Amino acid sequence: MSEYRAPLEEITFALETAGGMADWTSLPGCEEAGPELASAVLEEAGKLASEVISPTNKVGDLEGAVLQDDGTVKTPDVFKPMQQSFVEGGWPTLAANPAFGGQGLPNALAIAVTEMMTSANMAYSLQQMLTSGAIEAIEAHATAEQCEKYLPKMVSGEWTGAMNLTEPSAGSDVGALRSKAERLPDGSYKVKGQKIFITWGDHDLAENVIHLVLARLPDSPAGTKGISMFLVPKFHVNDDGSLGERNDVKVASLEHKLGIHASPTCVMAFGEEDNCIGYLVGEENQGMRNMFTMMNHARIQVGLEGVAISERAYQQAVWYANDRVQSAAIGSPSREPVTIIHHPDVRRMLMTMRAQTEACRAIVYRNVWALDRAHKAESEEERRRGAAEADLLTPISKSYSTDIGVEMSSLGVQVHGGMGFVEETGAAQHYRDSRIAPIYEGTNGIQALDLVGRKLRADGGVHWQGLIAEMEAFISALGGKMAGSKAGLAAGVAALKAAADVLVANGNEGMVETAAAATPYLRLFGTVLGGYMLTKQAVEAERRLDAGEGNPQFLNAKMTTATFFVEQLVPQAVALLENVKAGSASMMAMDNEAFVRN
Repeated sequence: MSEYRAPLEEITFALETAGGMADWTSLPGCEEAGPELASAVLEEAGKLASEVISPTNKVGDLEGAVLQDDGTVKTPDVFKPMQQSFVEGGWPTLAANPAFGGQGLPNALAIAVTEMMTSANMAYSLQQMLTSGAIEAIEAHATAEQCEKYLPKMVSGEWTGAMNLTEPSAGSDVGALRSKAERLPDGSYKVKGQKIFITWGDHDLAENVIHLVLARLPDSPAGTKGISMFLVPKFHVNDDGSLGERNDVKVASLEHKLGIHASPTCVMAFGEEDNCIGYLVGEENQGMRNMFTMMNHARIQVGLEGVAISERAYQQAVWYANDRVQSAAIGSPSREPVTIIHHPDVRRMLMTMRAQTEACRAIVYRNVWALDRAHKAESEEERRRGAAEADLLTPISKSYSTDIGVEMSSLGVQVHGGMGFVEETGAAQHYRDSRIAPIYEGTNGIQALDLVGRKLRADGGVHWQGLIAEMEAFISALGGKMAGSKAGLAAGVAALKAAADVLVANGNEGMVETAAAATPYLRLFGTVLGGYMLTKQAVEAERRLDAGEGNPQFLNAKMTTATFFVEQLVPQAVALLENVKAGSASMMAMDNEAFVRN
């Protein structure tokens, strides 16, 4: 089994070509975020991920998180020194607000660091992902007093956060939740209810867990319009910042899962003793709006999990393919067996893993850079453009990248052959861990519906039309060694444009047809966008080669990978245009009863 090695050259190149690195210093508050600082941060993060965090991945999978008899959750012993290194190194503070102890660096840099931590140990990385989401929601909607009371220790990593949305009867339909809140005379609220699938809802790595809980007041409207958000600490916090008594917040059970075993997925019980005290965040009945504040960032981070697990699976598959000797090379006069990386079909799998991982990384980094501009750009117009681009790209980053994470980790198992199916090599863990990402933070089917139902219609379609125009202009000017990709990439963009036109033409009356085509359309969009982003990288790689800059082996590999993507993967996406055109007729024709086998 190979250990993870942070791909610093690839990550840096992706930040330079897709993540806006050259423009970071133009953002207010990010004037120091130049190439030297970025390089130092990435290098140190790579060491932490490769040397400290990665070795805990298999241990965490084997030992898992355990609910003890006293109701506390125990994580593997190796996690405590890892957490200490993470917190003491200041890693949770990278992109956080300096007003609460953060460094205020671009999220694009922080997301690259997060990728390395996630590749190293996905289960562990979820703790910080949920904490950063909670920080974002609190900072945006809580009172100044609440921010001062809770955010400094959450930003530092001393305390962690958890998001409590899902209930047994309210999964994707959050408006069906039953948790209740009751106003108390002192301005606090009594919270009562049960939440399920709460990632890192309790653990032994931090002094306190700050829960954000969605609940309904007695006189609130039905559905999502009647949901409020409450801050519910595991331990009450005194006015001087010290911890007080334990709140009436308990772990009812831990889920036994397919993967991410070291991430405690909790069933949380609030108010079993009728004494759970919470504090309103924002206004009453505005909980869903508050929660959506952090949805873009959270969904992009889940998309990043797909990139991260693909990278880890790819590295292990390459290691195995270079080590495993099996059969003679096809076409060779010698009958001497060779390592399997010599065999065309194994190379097909490895090239697919490499190309898809790099494409998804470029998409996610571009998405985060758009979000950085939306939050920090100096001009209102630039913030508006950044927000519009982030809104369009987010469902693609989340769904396309997490689907790819599952598929590429599955290919990683296949490269290992029978050894991939046994736990000894570790390839199976990557596959198991990857499978949750298309499900949580909004299932990929819902993301596809968001893309076709909201994002295509936003502002009359100007945003997706602008992206297609950008791609068409790039293709028109494409020359040099990448000119051979021109026709294939143009066919992909043409198919994407035609598919969008079909969906827009469906209108309100054809929403069933549009919904039926949503998933293939998102896959088409992601693949074409990925081909475009990789070809842009290849053009830059060619420029650097011609100028005598950089590592020739790496730059030539970028060009080869982009060519492979356009030749081998984009045509598969072009075929999805027929799925979009087909609509819903065949999938909706069968009676419900006919699905049941007699």
